[in-house]
Amino acid sequence: MFGIGLPELLLILVIAFIVVGPEKLPHLARALGKGLYEIRRATEEVRAEIEKEGRSIEAELKEELNKEKKGASKEGEKGAG
Repeated sequence: MFGIGLPELLLILVIAFIVVGPEKLPHLARALGKGLYEIRRATEEVRAEIEKEGRSIEAELKEELNKEKKGASKEGEKGAG
């Protein structure tokens, strides 16, 4: 994910263990996990909303193009007749 290998991860965990202490480390890990979950959920919601709006705009554009084609074909029939 971040290009962190096993040795780097172990070093980070050891430093966190020393700085935070063994009592607070599980609480800190749990809070970090919840925070990452919330961030992921929020980004998924934003992504879904953007995709929904994109599909809506695409449908509107197709509808407008179809209207223009129908209008152009009717004008062509009037001019030929």
